[in-house]
Amino acid sequence: MSDQVTRPLGAQISHMLKARGVDVIFGIPGVHNQEMYRGIEEAGITHVLARHEQGAGFMADGYARASGKPGVAYVITGPGLCNVMTPMGQAYSDSVPVLVISSCLDETAARRGQLHQMKDQEIAAGTVTDWSHTAHSAQAAYGLVDRAMQEFASARPRSKHIQVPIAQLQAMAEPAAVPVVPAEPEQHLRADLSGYIDRIKAAKKPLFIFGGGAAKTAPAARAVVSALGAASFVTYAGRGIMAPDDPLFFGAALARPDSAGIVASADLVVVVGSELAEVDIWRAHLGHTAPMIRVDIDAEVLSDPQRAELPVQMDAGLFLEALVEGVEGGTPAAGWQAADVARTRAHWRAEVDAERPGIVPLCDALRAALPEGTMIYSDMTQFAYVAKEVWDMPAPAHWHHPYGFGTLGYATPAAIGGAIARKGAPTLAIIGDYGFHYTMQELGVAVELGLSLPIILWDNGKLGEIEDSMVRAQIAPNAVIARNPDFCKLAEAFGARAEKPQSIEEFQAAVRAAFDAEGPTLIYATPALTASPKGGSKRIGAGSYRNCRPLLIQCKGCLLPAADQYSHAAGLLGQLERGQAG
Repeated sequence: MSDQVTRPLGAQISHMLKARGVDVIFGIPGVHNQEMYRGIEEAGITHVLARHEQGAGFMADGYARASGKPGVAYVITGPGLCNVMTPMGQAYSDSVPVLVISSCLDETAARRGQLHQMKDQEIAAGTVTDWSHTAHSAQAAYGLVDRAMQEFASARPRSKHIQVPIAQLQAMAEPAAVPVVPAEPEQHLRADLSGYIDRIKAAKKPLFIFGGGAAKTAPAARAVVSALGAASFVTYAGRGIMAPDDPLFFGAALARPDSAGIVASADLVVVVGSELAEVDIWRAHLGHTAPMIRVDIDAEVLSDPQRAELPVQMDAGLFLEALVEGVEGGTPAAGWQAADVARTRAHWRAEVDAERPGIVPLCDALRAALPEGTMIYSDMTQFAYVAKEVWDMPAPAHWHHPYGFGTLGYATPAAIGGAIARKGAPTLAIIGDYGFHYTMQELGVAVELGLSLPIILWDNGKLGEIEDSMVRAQIAPNAVIARNPDFCKLAEAFGARAEKPQSIEEFQAAVRAAFDAEGPTLIYATPALTASPKGGSKRIGAGSYRNCRPLLIQCKGCLLPAADQYSHAAGLLGQLERGQAG
Protein backbone atom coordinates (compact mmCIF):
# COMPACT_ATOMS: atom_id res chain seq x y z
CA MET A 1 0.00 0.00 0.00
CA SER A 2 1.31 3.46 -0.91
CA ASP A 3 -0.67 5.21 1.84
CA GLN A 4 -2.12 3.27 4.79
CA VAL A 5 -4.33 6.11 6.13
CA THR A 6 -8.02 5.24 6.30
CA ARG A 7 -10.17 7.99 4.78
CA PRO A 8 -13.65 8.46 3.34
CA LEU A 9 -13.81 6.76 -0.05
CA GLY A 10 -14.35 10.11 -1.81
CA ALA A 11 -10.95 11.27 -0.57
CA GLN A 12 -9.28 7.93 -1.34
CA ILE A 13 -10.36 8.18 -4.98
CA SER A 14 -8.42 11.44 -5.38
CA HIS A 15 -5.33 9.88 -3.75
CA MET A 16 -5.66 6.89 -6.07
CA LEU A 17 -5.87 9.11 -9.14
CA LYS A 18 -2.78 11.03 -8.06
CA ALA A 19 -0.87 7.76 -7.68
CA ARG A 20 -1.86 6.93 -11.26
CA GLY A 21 -0.52 10.17 -12.70
CA VAL A 22 -3.52 12.49 -12.53
CA ASP A 23 -2.37 16.05 -11.72
CA VAL A 24 -5.44 18.08 -12.71
CA ILE A 25 -9.16 17.56 -12.16
CA PHE A 26 -11.86 19.71 -13.74
CA GLY A 27 -15.26 20.03 -12.14
CA ILE A 28 -17.82 21.73 -9.92
CA PRO A 29 -18.46 20.68 -6.30
CA GLY A 30 -21.91 20.19 -4.83
CA VAL A 31 -23.45 18.73 -1.70
CA HIS A 32 -23.64 15.29 -3.33
CA ASN A 33 -20.02 15.02 -4.47
CA GLN A 34 -18.27 17.11 -1.82
CA GLU A 35 -16.60 14.03 -0.33
CA MET A 36 -14.67 13.69 -3.60
CA TYR A 37 -13.25 17.15 -2.89
CA ARG A 38 -12.03 16.23 0.60
CA GLY A 39 -8.85 14.63 -0.75
CA ILE A 40 -7.98 16.78 -3.80
CA GLU A 41 -5.63 19.25 -2.15
CA GLU A 42 -4.26 16.67 0.27
CA ALA A 43 -3.34 14.46 -2.67
CA GLY A 44 -1.58 17.35 -4.42
CA ILE A 45 -3.99 17.59 -7.35
CA THR A 46 -4.87 20.92 -8.97
CA HIS A 47 -8.59 21.51 -9.32
CA VAL A 48 -9.96 23.80 -12.05
CA LEU A 49 -13.38 25.21 -11.23
CA ALA A 50 -15.49 25.35 -14.38
CA ARG A 51 -18.54 27.59 -14.72
CA HIS A 52 -20.69 24.77 -16.11
CA GLU A 53 -20.24 21.01 -16.18
CA GLN A 54 -20.18 21.09 -19.97
CA GLY A 55 -17.17 23.38 -19.71
CA ALA A 56 -15.52 21.01 -17.23
CA GLY A 57 -15.95 18.09 -19.62
CA PHE A 58 -14.57 19.99 -22.60
CA MET A 59 -11.62 21.18 -20.51
CA ALA A 60 -10.86 17.57 -19.57
CA ASP A 61 -11.08 16.66 -23.26
CA GLY A 62 -8.74 19.49 -24.30
CA TYR A 63 -6.31 18.61 -21.52
CA ALA A 64 -6.24 14.95 -22.60
CA ARG A 65 -5.64 15.79 -26.27
CA ALA A 66 -2.77 18.13 -25.38
CA SER A 67 -1.08 16.05 -22.68
CA GLY A 68 -1.72 12.49 -23.85
CA LYS A 69 -2.91 11.74 -20.29
CA PRO A 70 -6.50 11.03 -19.25
CA GLY A 71 -8.65 14.08 -18.58
CA VAL A 72 -10.67 13.73 -15.37
CA ALA A 73 -13.85 15.54 -14.33
CA TYR A 74 -15.83 15.47 -11.06
CA VAL A 75 -19.57 16.25 -11.28
CA ILE A 76 -22.64 15.95 -9.13
CA THR A 77 -25.67 13.70 -9.35
CA GLY A 78 -28.44 14.36 -11.86
CA PRO A 79 -28.10 17.72 -13.63
CA GLY A 80 -24.31 17.73 -13.24
CA LEU A 81 -24.06 14.42 -15.02
CA CYS A 82 -26.57 15.49 -17.68
CA ASN A 83 -24.55 18.63 -18.37
CA VAL A 84 -21.32 16.69 -18.89
CA MET A 85 -22.89 14.12 -21.22
CA THR A 86 -22.26 16.26 -24.30
CA PRO A 87 -18.48 16.38 -23.66
CA MET A 88 -18.52 12.66 -22.85
CA GLY A 89 -20.18 12.01 -26.20
CA GLN A 90 -17.59 14.15 -27.98
CA ALA A 91 -14.72 12.33 -26.27
CA TYR A 92 -16.25 8.96 -27.17
CA SER A 93 -16.66 9.98 -30.80
CA ASP A 94 -13.11 11.33 -31.14
CA SER A 95 -11.33 8.60 -29.11
CA VAL A 96 -10.23 10.87 -26.25
CA PRO A 97 -9.39 9.42 -22.80
CA VAL A 98 -11.83 11.25 -20.51
CA LEU A 99 -12.91 9.82 -17.15
CA VAL A 100 -15.96 11.34 -15.47
CA ILE A 101 -16.62 10.43 -11.84
CA SER A 102 -19.96 11.43 -10.40
CA SER A 103 -21.98 10.88 -7.27
CA CYS A 104 -25.34 9.12 -7.44
CA LEU A 105 -28.27 8.55 -5.11
CA ASP A 106 -28.17 5.52 -2.83
CA GLU A 107 -31.71 4.49 -3.76
CA THR A 108 -33.93 5.52 -6.66
CA ALA A 109 -36.48 2.73 -7.16
CA ALA A 110 -38.19 2.98 -3.77
CA ARG A 111 -37.97 6.77 -3.28
CA ARG A 112 -39.12 9.72 -5.34
CA GLY A 113 -38.62 13.47 -5.06
CA GLN A 114 -34.98 13.40 -3.97
CA LEU A 115 -32.59 16.21 -4.82
CA HIS A 116 -31.02 15.75 -8.29
CA GLN A 117 -32.92 12.48 -8.84
CA MET A 118 -32.75 10.70 -12.18
CA LYS A 119 -34.40 7.41 -13.05
CA ASP A 120 -31.15 5.78 -14.17
CA GLN A 121 -27.90 7.72 -14.41
CA GLU A 122 -25.84 4.70 -15.36
CA ILE A 123 -27.90 3.95 -18.45
CA ALA A 124 -28.07 7.61 -19.45
CA ALA A 125 -24.30 8.06 -19.30
CA GLY A 126 -23.76 4.72 -21.02
CA THR A 127 -25.36 6.06 -24.20
CA VAL A 128 -22.46 8.48 -24.77
CA THR A 129 -19.51 6.63 -23.24
CA ASP A 130 -17.56 3.42 -23.71
CA TRP A 131 -19.08 2.22 -20.46
CA SER A 132 -20.83 3.54 -17.37
CA HIS A 133 -20.83 1.60 -14.08
CA THR A 134 -21.80 2.04 -10.45
CA ALA A 135 -19.27 1.30 -7.71
CA HIS A 136 -21.13 -0.13 -4.72
CA SER A 137 -17.96 -0.59 -2.67
CA ALA A 138 -14.49 0.85 -2.30
CA GLN A 139 -12.91 -2.11 -4.07
CA ALA A 140 -15.38 -1.75 -6.94
CA ALA A 141 -14.46 1.94 -7.29
CA TYR A 142 -10.75 1.16 -7.28
CA GLY A 143 -11.22 -1.67 -9.77
CA LEU A 144 -13.19 0.53 -12.17
CA VAL A 145 -10.61 3.32 -12.01
CA ASP A 146 -7.80 0.87 -12.77
CA ARG A 147 -9.84 -0.70 -15.56
CA ALA A 148 -10.35 2.74 -17.14
CA MET A 149 -6.64 3.57 -16.90
CA GLN A 150 -5.67 0.20 -18.39
CA GLU A 151 -8.06 0.61 -21.32
CA PHE A 152 -6.91 4.17 -21.97
CA ALA A 153 -3.35 2.84 -22.28
CA SER A 154 -3.88 -0.35 -24.26
CA ALA A 155 -7.15 -0.08 -26.22
CA ARG A 156 -8.94 2.57 -28.22
CA PRO A 157 -9.30 5.43 -25.71
CA ARG A 158 -12.87 6.52 -25.18
CA SER A 159 -14.77 8.27 -22.41
CA LYS A 160 -15.77 6.28 -19.31
CA HIS A 161 -18.13 7.07 -16.44
CA ILE A 162 -17.97 5.83 -12.84
CA GLN A 163 -20.64 6.77 -10.34
CA VAL A 164 -20.43 6.19 -6.59
CA PRO A 165 -23.42 6.31 -4.21
CA ILE A 166 -23.26 9.18 -1.72
CA ALA A 167 -23.18 6.86 1.29
CA GLN A 168 -20.21 5.01 -0.20
CA LEU A 169 -18.34 8.27 -0.81
CA GLN A 170 -18.83 9.14 2.86
CA ALA A 171 -17.88 5.69 4.20
CA MET A 172 -14.37 5.07 5.56
CA ALA A 173 -12.17 2.98 3.29
CA GLU A 174 -8.67 1.58 3.08
CA PRO A 175 -6.47 3.07 0.36
CA ALA A 176 -6.26 1.60 -3.12
CA ALA A 177 -3.50 -0.83 -3.99
CA VAL A 178 -0.24 0.26 -5.61
CA PRO A 179 -0.85 0.87 -9.34
CA VAL A 180 0.08 -1.85 -11.77
CA VAL A 181 2.00 -1.25 -14.99
CA PRO A 182 -0.48 -1.03 -17.90
CA ALA A 183 -0.19 -3.79 -20.47
CA GLU A 184 1.20 -2.83 -23.89
CA PRO A 185 -1.08 -2.75 -26.94
CA GLU A 186 -1.71 -6.08 -28.60
CA GLN A 187 1.31 -7.19 -30.58
CA HIS A 188 0.28 -10.59 -31.86
CA LEU A 189 1.00 -9.66 -35.47
CA ARG A 190 4.43 -8.14 -34.83
CA ALA A 191 6.20 -11.37 -35.77
CA ASP A 192 5.21 -11.73 -39.40
CA LEU A 193 3.97 -8.99 -41.70
CA SER A 194 5.96 -10.21 -44.66
CA GLY A 195 2.91 -10.96 -46.79
CA TYR A 196 1.52 -7.46 -46.36
CA ILE A 197 4.93 -5.89 -46.97
CA ASP A 198 5.42 -7.85 -50.19
CA ARG A 199 1.96 -6.80 -51.39
CA ILE A 200 2.73 -3.13 -50.70
CA LYS A 201 6.17 -3.26 -52.34
CA ALA A 202 4.68 -4.83 -55.47
CA ALA A 203 2.13 -2.02 -55.98
CA LYS A 204 2.76 0.33 -58.91
CA LYS A 205 0.50 3.09 -57.63
CA PRO A 206 0.06 2.68 -53.84
CA LEU A 207 -2.05 5.15 -51.89
CA PHE A 208 -1.87 5.62 -48.10
CA ILE A 209 -4.56 7.21 -45.94
CA PHE A 210 -3.61 8.17 -42.39
CA GLY A 211 -6.16 8.95 -39.68
CA GLY A 212 -6.01 10.25 -36.15
CA GLY A 213 -5.14 6.79 -34.86
CA ALA A 214 -1.77 7.13 -36.58
CA ALA A 215 -0.97 10.56 -35.11
CA LYS A 216 2.01 9.29 -33.12
CA THR A 217 3.59 7.64 -36.15
CA ALA A 218 4.53 10.64 -38.30
CA PRO A 219 8.26 9.83 -38.76
CA ALA A 220 7.54 6.25 -39.79
CA ALA A 221 4.60 7.26 -41.99
CA ARG A 222 6.69 9.82 -43.85
CA ALA A 223 9.56 7.36 -44.28
CA VAL A 224 7.26 4.68 -45.70
CA VAL A 225 5.55 6.83 -48.35
CA SER A 226 8.89 8.30 -49.41
CA ALA A 227 10.54 4.91 -49.81
CA LEU A 228 7.59 3.55 -51.77
CA GLY A 229 6.91 6.59 -53.96
CA ALA A 230 3.35 6.42 -52.64
CA ALA A 231 0.74 9.15 -52.68
CA SER A 232 -1.15 9.95 -49.51
CA PHE A 233 -4.17 11.59 -47.93
CA VAL A 234 -4.81 12.36 -44.28
CA THR A 235 -8.15 12.68 -42.56
CA TYR A 236 -8.88 15.90 -40.69
CA ALA A 237 -7.73 14.27 -37.44
CA GLY A 238 -4.58 13.02 -39.19
CA ARG A 239 -3.35 16.42 -40.35
CA GLY A 240 0.35 16.85 -39.64
CA ILE A 241 1.25 13.19 -40.08
CA MET A 242 2.50 13.88 -43.60
CA ALA A 243 4.96 16.67 -44.39
CA PRO A 244 3.20 19.64 -46.05
CA ASP A 245 5.88 19.80 -48.75
CA ASP A 246 5.63 16.13 -49.76
CA PRO A 247 5.07 16.38 -53.54
CA LEU A 248 2.73 13.37 -53.57
CA PHE A 249 0.59 14.50 -50.64
CA PHE A 250 -3.06 15.25 -51.53
CA GLY A 251 -3.79 16.86 -48.16
CA ALA A 252 -6.90 16.51 -45.99
CA ALA A 253 -9.21 16.51 -48.99
CA LEU A 254 -11.06 13.21 -48.71
CA ALA A 255 -14.32 15.16 -48.38
CA ARG A 256 -13.88 16.59 -51.88
CA PRO A 257 -16.27 14.53 -54.05
CA ASP A 258 -13.74 13.96 -56.83
CA SER A 259 -11.21 12.56 -54.34
CA ALA A 260 -13.06 9.29 -54.93
CA GLY A 261 -11.67 9.26 -58.45
CA ILE A 262 -8.13 9.71 -57.13
CA VAL A 263 -8.64 6.82 -54.73
CA ALA A 264 -10.06 4.67 -57.54
CA SER A 265 -6.92 5.20 -59.62
CA ALA A 266 -4.68 3.51 -57.03
CA ASP A 267 -3.76 -0.14 -57.42
CA LEU A 268 -3.49 -0.65 -53.63
CA VAL A 269 -5.01 1.41 -50.79
CA VAL A 270 -3.52 1.25 -47.28
CA VAL A 271 -5.61 2.86 -44.53
CA VAL A 272 -3.91 3.29 -41.16
CA GLY A 273 -5.75 4.41 -38.03
CA SER A 274 -8.93 5.84 -39.56
CA GLU A 275 -12.59 4.96 -39.22
CA LEU A 276 -13.28 6.39 -42.69
CA ALA A 277 -16.40 7.72 -41.01
CA GLU A 278 -19.03 9.95 -42.55
CA VAL A 279 -17.28 13.00 -41.10
CA ASP A 280 -14.02 11.90 -42.75
CA ILE A 281 -15.17 11.25 -46.32
CA TRP A 282 -18.80 12.50 -46.52
CA ARG A 283 -19.87 9.62 -48.71
CA ALA A 284 -20.81 6.02 -48.12
CA HIS A 285 -17.80 4.48 -49.84
CA LEU A 286 -14.19 5.64 -50.04
CA GLY A 287 -14.14 4.99 -53.77
CA HIS A 288 -11.42 2.35 -54.02
CA THR A 289 -11.59 -0.38 -56.64
CA ALA A 290 -8.21 -1.91 -55.77
CA PRO A 291 -7.61 -4.11 -52.71
CA MET A 292 -7.46 -2.37 -49.34
CA ILE A 293 -5.15 -3.09 -46.40
CA ARG A 294 -6.85 -1.72 -43.28
CA VAL A 295 -4.82 -1.29 -40.06
CA ASP A 296 -6.65 -0.50 -36.81
CA ILE A 297 -6.75 -1.59 -33.17
CA ASP A 298 -10.56 -1.67 -33.24
CA ALA A 299 -12.15 -4.84 -34.62
CA GLU A 300 -15.42 -2.98 -35.27
CA VAL A 301 -13.65 -0.65 -37.70
CA LEU A 302 -12.14 -3.58 -39.58
CA SER A 303 -15.58 -5.03 -40.27
CA ASP A 304 -17.27 -1.84 -41.48
CA PRO A 305 -18.91 -1.36 -44.93
CA GLN A 306 -15.59 -0.42 -46.57
CA ARG A 307 -14.93 -4.18 -46.59
CA ALA A 308 -11.15 -4.23 -46.49
CA GLU A 309 -9.81 -7.36 -48.16
CA LEU A 310 -6.77 -7.39 -45.89
CA PRO A 311 -7.70 -6.27 -42.36
CA VAL A 312 -4.90 -5.99 -39.79
CA GLN A 313 -5.86 -5.59 -36.13
CA MET A 314 -2.73 -3.97 -34.83
CA ASP A 315 -1.30 -0.81 -33.32
CA ALA A 316 -0.53 1.70 -36.12
CA GLY A 317 2.95 2.39 -34.78
CA LEU A 318 3.96 -1.26 -34.70
CA PHE A 319 2.68 -1.79 -38.23
CA LEU A 320 4.51 1.21 -39.69
CA GLU A 321 7.74 0.41 -37.85
CA ALA A 322 7.72 -3.05 -39.41
CA LEU A 323 6.86 -1.53 -42.79
CA VAL A 324 9.78 0.92 -42.62
CA GLU A 325 12.20 -1.98 -42.10
CA GLY A 326 10.58 -4.00 -44.87
CA VAL A 327 10.66 -1.35 -47.61
CA GLU A 328 14.08 0.16 -47.00
CA GLY A 329 16.34 0.04 -50.04
CA GLY A 330 13.53 -0.72 -52.48
CA THR A 331 12.76 1.06 -55.75
CA PRO A 332 10.01 3.71 -55.42
CA ALA A 333 6.96 3.25 -57.63
CA ALA A 334 6.50 5.81 -60.37
CA GLY A 335 2.75 5.71 -60.86
CA TRP A 336 2.02 9.08 -59.25
CA GLN A 337 3.12 12.41 -60.75
CA ALA A 338 3.88 15.41 -58.53
CA ALA A 339 2.56 17.86 -61.15
CA ASP A 340 -0.81 16.11 -61.17
CA VAL A 341 -1.01 16.21 -57.38
CA ALA A 342 -0.14 19.92 -57.28
CA ARG A 343 -2.72 20.73 -59.95
CA THR A 344 -5.41 18.78 -58.09
CA ARG A 345 -4.61 20.47 -54.79
CA ALA A 346 -4.76 23.92 -56.39
CA HIS A 347 -8.14 23.06 -57.88
CA TRP A 348 -9.50 21.89 -54.53
CA ARG A 349 -8.23 25.03 -52.82
CA ALA A 350 -10.07 27.16 -55.38
CA GLU A 351 -13.23 25.16 -54.72
CA VAL A 352 -12.98 25.75 -50.97
CA ASP A 353 -12.40 29.47 -51.53
CA ALA A 354 -15.45 29.71 -53.80
CA GLU A 355 -17.70 27.76 -51.43
CA ARG A 356 -16.99 29.91 -48.36
CA PRO A 357 -15.55 33.14 -49.74
CA GLY A 358 -12.99 35.22 -47.91
CA ILE A 359 -11.89 32.69 -45.32
CA VAL A 360 -8.93 31.13 -47.16
CA PRO A 361 -6.84 34.34 -47.15
CA LEU A 362 -7.63 34.84 -43.47
CA CYS A 363 -6.46 31.29 -42.74
CA ASP A 364 -3.21 32.03 -44.59
CA ALA A 365 -2.75 35.23 -42.60
CA LEU A 366 -3.40 33.51 -39.29
CA ARG A 367 -1.00 30.69 -40.04
CA ALA A 368 1.74 33.21 -40.82
CA ALA A 369 1.17 34.96 -37.48
CA LEU A 370 1.37 31.92 -35.22
CA PRO A 371 4.48 30.99 -33.24
CA GLU A 372 6.00 27.58 -33.84
CA GLY A 373 4.29 24.73 -32.03
CA THR A 374 0.92 26.46 -31.59
CA MET A 375 -1.86 24.06 -30.61
CA ILE A 376 -5.26 25.00 -32.03
CA TYR A 377 -8.74 24.14 -30.80
CA SER A 378 -11.61 24.92 -33.17
CA ASP A 379 -15.38 24.80 -33.06
CA MET A 380 -18.20 24.03 -35.45
CA THR A 381 -17.75 27.18 -37.54
CA GLN A 382 -17.15 27.92 -41.20
CA PHE A 383 -13.68 29.27 -40.42
CA ALA A 384 -12.69 25.82 -39.16
CA TYR A 385 -14.38 23.99 -42.03
CA VAL A 386 -12.23 25.91 -44.48
CA ALA A 387 -9.04 25.60 -42.44
CA LYS A 388 -9.36 21.83 -42.10
CA GLU A 389 -9.09 21.52 -45.89
CA VAL A 390 -6.48 24.14 -46.80
CA TRP A 391 -4.24 24.35 -43.71
CA ASP A 392 -1.49 21.72 -43.69
CA MET A 393 -0.20 21.22 -40.16
CA PRO A 394 3.57 20.78 -39.71
CA ALA A 395 3.10 18.27 -36.87
CA PRO A 396 0.27 15.91 -35.87
CA ALA A 397 -2.09 16.28 -32.91
CA HIS A 398 -1.82 20.09 -32.92
CA TRP A 399 -5.29 20.92 -34.28
CA HIS A 400 -8.23 19.63 -32.27
CA HIS A 401 -11.84 19.83 -33.42
CA PRO A 402 -15.15 18.24 -32.35
CA TYR A 403 -15.18 15.99 -35.43
CA GLY A 404 -17.68 13.22 -34.82
CA PHE A 405 -20.27 14.34 -32.27
CA GLY A 406 -19.99 17.84 -33.72
CA THR A 407 -20.93 19.84 -30.67
CA LEU A 408 -21.00 23.62 -30.53
CA GLY A 409 -19.14 25.44 -27.75
CA TYR A 410 -16.16 23.09 -27.70
CA ALA A 411 -13.25 25.36 -28.59
CA THR A 412 -13.07 27.85 -25.71
CA PRO A 413 -13.11 25.40 -22.76
CA ALA A 414 -11.10 22.76 -24.62
CA ALA A 415 -8.41 25.34 -25.37
CA ILE A 416 -8.37 26.24 -21.67
CA GLY A 417 -7.71 22.59 -20.85
CA GLY A 418 -5.01 22.44 -23.51
CA ALA A 419 -3.33 25.60 -22.22
CA ILE A 420 -3.28 24.15 -18.70
CA ALA A 421 -1.71 20.93 -20.00
CA ARG A 422 0.99 22.82 -21.97
CA LYS A 423 1.82 25.61 -19.56
CA GLY A 424 3.71 28.33 -21.38
CA ALA A 425 3.29 26.77 -24.83
CA PRO A 426 1.18 28.68 -27.41
CA THR A 427 -2.49 27.66 -27.55
CA LEU A 428 -5.25 29.20 -29.69
CA ALA A 429 -9.04 28.89 -29.90
CA ILE A 430 -11.18 29.49 -33.00
CA ILE A 431 -14.93 29.67 -32.43
CA GLY A 432 -17.99 31.02 -34.24
CA ASP A 433 -20.37 33.65 -32.92
CA TYR A 434 -23.15 31.14 -32.27
CA GLY A 435 -20.91 28.50 -30.70
CA PHE A 436 -19.39 31.10 -28.38
CA HIS A 437 -22.81 31.54 -26.75
CA TYR A 438 -22.77 27.91 -25.60
CA THR A 439 -19.75 28.15 -23.30
CA MET A 440 -18.85 31.85 -23.15
CA GLN A 441 -18.93 31.73 -19.35
CA GLU A 442 -15.72 29.67 -19.33
CA LEU A 443 -13.89 32.82 -20.41
CA GLY A 444 -13.96 33.60 -16.68
CA VAL A 445 -11.80 30.53 -16.03
CA ALA A 446 -9.16 31.69 -18.51
CA VAL A 447 -9.13 35.12 -16.83
CA GLU A 448 -8.95 33.57 -13.37
CA LEU A 449 -5.96 31.43 -14.37
CA GLY A 450 -4.21 34.21 -16.31
CA LEU A 451 -3.93 32.13 -19.48
CA SER A 452 -2.32 33.87 -22.47
CA LEU A 453 -4.98 32.48 -24.78
CA PRO A 454 -6.03 34.15 -28.06
CA ILE A 455 -9.69 33.37 -28.83
CA ILE A 456 -10.60 34.19 -32.42
CA LEU A 457 -14.34 34.77 -32.65
CA TRP A 458 -15.52 34.47 -36.25
CA ASP A 459 -18.79 36.41 -36.54
CA ASN A 460 -20.71 36.10 -39.79
CA GLY A 461 -23.84 37.23 -37.97
CA LYS A 462 -25.74 34.00 -38.46
CA LEU A 463 -25.70 30.22 -38.54
CA GLY A 464 -24.08 30.53 -41.93
CA GLU A 465 -23.53 26.85 -42.61
CA ILE A 466 -27.17 26.05 -41.79
CA GLU A 467 -28.41 28.88 -43.97
CA ASP A 468 -26.35 27.58 -46.90
CA SER A 469 -27.67 24.06 -46.31
CA MET A 470 -31.25 25.31 -46.31
CA VAL A 471 -30.68 27.14 -49.57
CA ARG A 472 -29.21 24.02 -51.17
CA ALA A 473 -32.29 22.10 -50.02
CA GLN A 474 -34.57 24.82 -51.42
CA ILE A 475 -35.81 25.74 -47.94
CA ALA A 476 -36.40 29.43 -47.26
CA PRO A 477 -33.80 30.15 -44.53
CA ASN A 478 -35.35 30.75 -41.14
CA ALA A 479 -34.20 30.60 -37.52
CA VAL A 480 -30.58 31.17 -38.57
CA ILE A 481 -30.07 34.70 -37.22
CA ALA A 482 -29.86 35.56 -33.53
CA ARG A 483 -29.14 38.94 -31.95
CA ASN A 484 -25.52 39.00 -30.83
CA PRO A 485 -24.13 41.08 -27.98
CA ASP A 486 -21.14 43.36 -28.29
CA PHE A 487 -18.65 40.52 -27.92
CA CYS A 488 -15.71 42.82 -27.18
CA LYS A 489 -17.52 44.52 -24.30
CA LEU A 490 -18.65 41.13 -23.06
CA ALA A 491 -15.06 39.86 -22.98
CA GLU A 492 -13.94 42.98 -21.15
CA ALA A 493 -16.72 42.46 -18.60
CA PHE A 494 -15.14 39.09 -17.79
CA GLY A 495 -11.77 40.82 -17.36
CA ALA A 496 -10.32 39.66 -20.68
CA ARG A 497 -8.69 41.80 -23.34
CA ALA A 498 -10.57 42.40 -26.60
CA GLU A 499 -9.44 43.44 -30.08
CA LYS A 500 -11.47 44.34 -33.17
CA PRO A 501 -9.00 44.47 -36.08
CA GLN A 502 -10.02 46.31 -39.25
CA SER A 503 -7.57 44.68 -41.63
CA ILE A 504 -5.61 41.48 -42.07
CA GLU A 505 -2.46 43.25 -40.88
CA GLU A 506 -4.19 44.41 -37.70
CA PHE A 507 -5.60 40.92 -37.27
CA GLN A 508 -2.12 39.40 -37.39
CA ALA A 509 -0.76 41.99 -34.96
CA ALA A 510 -3.60 41.28 -32.51
CA VAL A 511 -2.90 37.55 -32.64
CA ARG A 512 0.82 38.02 -32.00
CA ALA A 513 0.18 40.37 -29.08
CA ALA A 514 -2.36 37.98 -27.54
CA PHE A 515 0.26 35.27 -27.00
CA ASP A 516 2.26 37.70 -24.84
CA ALA A 517 -0.67 39.15 -22.91
CA GLU A 518 -1.34 38.44 -19.25
CA GLY A 519 -4.68 36.71 -19.67
CA PRO A 520 -6.95 35.78 -22.58
CA THR A 521 -7.70 38.02 -25.56
CA LEU A 522 -10.87 37.84 -27.62
CA ILE A 523 -10.10 38.78 -31.24
CA TYR A 524 -13.29 39.71 -33.04
CA ALA A 525 -13.16 38.92 -36.77
CA THR A 526 -15.81 39.25 -39.45
CA PRO A 527 -15.95 38.64 -43.23
CA ALA A 528 -15.32 42.38 -43.67
CA LEU A 529 -11.65 41.73 -42.86
CA THR A 530 -11.02 40.21 -46.26
CA ALA A 531 -13.39 42.50 -48.14
CA SER A 532 -11.70 45.73 -47.03
CA PRO A 533 -9.06 47.44 -49.21
CA LYS A 534 -6.43 46.72 -46.55
CA GLY A 535 -7.57 43.14 -46.25
CA GLY A 536 -7.10 42.20 -49.86
CA SER A 537 -9.10 41.87 -53.06
CA LYS A 538 -12.87 41.79 -53.10
CA ARG A 539 -14.28 38.30 -52.66
CA ILE A 540 -17.33 36.58 -54.09
CA GLY A 541 -20.20 37.12 -51.67
CA ALA A 542 -22.23 34.30 -50.15
CA GLY A 543 -25.28 35.29 -52.20
CA SER A 544 -23.23 35.18 -55.39
CA TYR A 545 -21.92 31.73 -54.53
CA ARG A 546 -25.43 30.39 -54.72
CA ASN A 547 -25.45 31.47 -58.35
CA CYS A 548 -22.53 29.11 -58.99
CA ARG A 549 -24.91 26.21 -59.51
CA PRO A 550 -26.66 27.55 -62.65
CA LEU A 551 -23.29 28.73 -63.97
CA LEU A 552 -21.89 25.27 -63.43
CA ILE A 553 -24.75 23.82 -65.43
CA GLN A 554 -23.84 26.16 -68.30
CA CYS A 555 -20.18 25.20 -67.91
CA LYS A 556 -21.01 21.60 -68.75
CA GLY A 557 -21.18 22.63 -72.38
CA CYS A 558 -17.84 24.42 -72.38
CA LEU A 559 -14.51 22.98 -73.46
CA LEU A 560 -12.88 23.00 -70.03
CA PRO A 561 -12.14 19.66 -68.32
CA ALA A 562 -14.75 18.77 -65.71
CA ALA A 563 -12.21 19.22 -62.91
CA ASP A 564 -11.73 22.90 -63.85
CA GLN A 565 -15.35 23.91 -64.42
CA TYR A 566 -16.05 24.82 -60.78
CA SER A 567 -13.07 27.19 -60.54
CA HIS A 568 -14.00 28.68 -63.93
CA ALA A 569 -17.56 29.39 -62.73
CA ALA A 570 -16.25 31.02 -59.55
CA GLY A 571 -13.90 33.15 -61.63
CA LEU A 572 -16.75 34.27 -63.87
CA LEU A 573 -18.73 35.36 -60.84
CA GLY A 574 -15.80 37.38 -59.58
CA GLN A 575 -15.51 39.14 -62.96
CA LEU A 576 -19.22 39.83 -63.00
CA GLU A 577 -19.07 41.45 -59.58
CA ARG A 578 -16.15 43.62 -60.63
CA GLY A 579 -17.91 44.58 -63.86
CA GLN A 580 -15.23 42.92 -65.96
CA ALA A 581 -17.44 40.41 -67.73
CA GLY A 582 -20.83 40.36 -69.34
